[in-house]
Amino acid sequence: MTNPQEQAIINAILADSLAKQEEKGPDLRQLHPKSHGLVWGEFIIEENLPDTLQIGVFKTVRSYPVWIRFSNGGGLEERGKFKSDKQPDVRGMAIKLMNVEGEKVLDDEEKTQDFVLVNSFIFFLRDLQGYVNLAKLQKGELDPASMSYELGLLAKMSAQQVSSPLSIQYGSTTSYQLGNQAIKFCVRPHSDNEISPSSADSENYLREAIVKHLTTEGKDAYFDFLIQMYVNDEKTPIEDSTIEWQQTDSPFVKVATIKIPSQVFDTEERKRLDEGLSFTPWHTLPEHQPLGAVNLARKKIYQEATRNRREHIQQRLREPQPYGQNNS
Repeated sequence: MTNPQEQAIINAILADSLAKQEEKGPDLRQLHPKSHGLVWGEFIIEENLPDTLQIGVFKTVRSYPVWIRFSNGGGLEERGKFKSDKQPDVRGMAIKLMNVEGEKVLDDEEKTQDFVLVNSFIFFLRDLQGYVNLAKLQKGELDPASMSYELGLLAKMSAQQVSSPLSIQYGSTTSYQLGNQAIKFCVRPHSDNEISPSSADSENYLREAIVKHLTTEGKDAYFDFLIQMYVNDEKTPIEDSTIEWQQTDSPFVKVATIKIPSQVFDTEERKRLDEGLSFTPWHTLPEHQPLGAVNLARKKIYQEATRNRREHIQQRLREPQPYGQNNS
């Protein structure tokens, strides 16, 4: 639960987010808008997990069908204009498990479990006030020097050289529950996913890299899904996501394998499905729900931004199209 002061901050963050959404395109994603591809695959739970880890989706050995969306974190420059893949940016991986039974924290999706990650083990904002300060900074109302620590972390998150979305690690950055325990999680690629960046001069070379691996070369891609256990507030803090949990204090433990079969995904039909899907860490079983104030803010922001976007998509589809324009 949030206190009145935190709720006021969350409402201010939400208002700013919806204003940006309205300005750039209310029917478009404002978070991770540029997709490198929506692909389908399997999420295969490991055998012989310790009893302490057999919780939620990891309770029994089975395979879940999944949708996986790879993306850039940078916002829209304008309608129809995305940031080039050649520019520094945060890269995202969002995983949606299907056929997940049990009551969920949010009621808009009955049988899904989402895991949302970026190519970093830390987040660049410590707390809710950081979101407010960032909005002020973007409006020119705050001296950048007052956020030098946060901006330095963001630059570090964005500076990694990426040859393909299939060949990099992704982390949860924030903490989550695993039953009555706190964890972070990450996704690590298998070495066979490595490809040469033959199209790195293209503005869309990250999508082209996935097409090359999964479609042109007809190869599968594999990742390990790993979790890291909370130790104590000093070594593995829950509220301050700018501090990395060190593997020397809490080693990663593999709990699942992700398999992405070779496939054709770069189609208009798949792009429409991509546009309609919503990924949020709050599409979750209670056993895996997010922890910390930053995640509480994301709950309301993601919900309202998605609801607003879907309403505008439906409105756009209902509008009459100019003669000769395909609205299928």
